[in-house]
Amino acid sequence: MKTLSKRAKLNQEKIDETKLYTPQEAVTLLKETATAKFIEAAETHITLNVNPKYADQQVRSTVVLPHGTGKTIKIAALIADSSSSNNDYGADIIGSEDLIDDINKGNVDFDLLIAEPAMMPKLAKLGKVLGPRGLMPSPKAGTVTANIKEAVSEFKKGKLEYKVDKTGILHINFGKANFSSENLLQNLETLYRSIIQNKPAGVKGRSEEHTSELQSHSDLVCRL
Repeated sequence: MKTLSKRAKLNQEKIDETKLYTPQEAVTLLKETATAKFIEAAETHITLNVNPKYADQQVRSTVVLPHGTGKTIKIAALIADSSSSNNDYGADIIGSEDLIDDINKGNVDFDLLIAEPAMMPKLAKLGKVLGPRGLMPSPKAGTVTANIKEAVSEFKKGKLEYKVDKTGILHINFGKANFSSENLLQNLETLYRSIIQNKPAGVKGRSEEHTSELQSHSDLVCRL
């Protein structure tokens, strides 16, 4: 059995495992237990009672968090006009056939790839490189678009994609431990609304109850 550090033991003592915390209480506890020497991420892990092996039970969408995630991401843009400069779109890396060649060689020095629709057929051969890394652009994720500049701006401000893993669980970073409690709660509520709206109709359950829940933070975590 792994030995817990003194810091982990002290944090465990602050948690009542028999208690169901409200979002406000959970955020307060999150900040109290963020005692590492670095700024820790605030994450939520949500079981949605879906079976993602069925197409009609996939949960995948995007949401713009009002206060961002606190993470700086490096964005690459794949465009048809290779003469454009980085400043035209705000991307960190920009290219056309040259960018495809770099990716094909294993040079994947970015966190997000946004592509124009016309470039998607040329990306097919890069599935083995981008797929395992979760970097293949997708219209549903907002990473295939004709408006590259707007997409780059949204993702830089805090737009993120989420999707269930193979066990039907969402793992999402919704901020940093040094965010104010109010900002973390606003990010969490925005995320919650998006998830409820994008859950498959067959597993949403009582939609009227979900709608009423959105009026209050107090039910946000325990009802998901």
